Amino acid sequence: MHMSANAGHVGGNLSCFDALMVLFHCFLDPEDRFVLSKGHSAGALYVTLWSLGMLSDDDLDTFCKDDSRLPGHPSGSGVPRLMFPTGSLGHGPSLAAGLALAAKKQRTGRKVFCLCSDGEWQEGSCWEALIFAVHHRLDNLTILIDQNKLQGFGTTSEVVSCGDLRTRLSGFGANVISCDGHDVVAIAEALQAESTAPKIILLNTVKGLGTLYEDKMESHYLPLTQENFEFTMAMIERNRPQ
Repeated sequence: MHMSANAGHVGGNLSCFDALMVLFHCFLDPEDRFVLSKGHSAGALYVTLWSLGMLSDDDLDTFCKDDSRLPGHPSGSGVPRLMFPTGSLGHGPSLAAGLALAAKKQRTGRKVFCLCSDGEWQEGSCWEALIFAVHHRLDNLTILIDQNKLQGFGTTSEVVSCGDLRTRLSGFGANVISCDGHDVVAIAEALQAESTAPKIILLNTVKGLGTLYEDKMESHYLPLTQENFEFTMAMIERNRPQ
């Protein structure tokens, strides 16, 4: 899909894809809500929806092309289960916290899930949302953070001296669980864990996993070359379960 569209951001899609598949296939009920805060990982969401039959092959063929309902950042129009457009990062946790509080007030039992990048937690709006969620005891809110430790201008440690977010998040009173973001069993166990506070799952991931851009900043921007595409497809075939 990315190769056909000659579109970038493949790195952040590959780092969160496992978590999205586990969440949507095993945990997200029809009445639950999902917020994609890291909008540049729209491709991973589209393919997850395709795997559930909510999007077609023809839909995916239009990714990032003229008149498509599947842009590089989701527009919020015509995409199943997508409630908000997400271009600029950092807004998702606030939206998700509001939805979670509304569900509590309405006594619906609805759960809310939000997928973020680690880079966007450099924004104050995320921390304000966390303070709000903890204060209101939103135990129906789960925030997943794709902690691949790379962002648009370098590593998170180079940009803001932040490696692992766990201690900072825990200090605000959230229930923080750290797991291998490419281990589907570990992801499922983290999602299943009971919590009396807002739950944050830190997904330790590798940006651009399986490509020649693996764990490199280039995976954030650059589209796949033919060489990289062939290498990546060969890696997929090699690792395919028998």
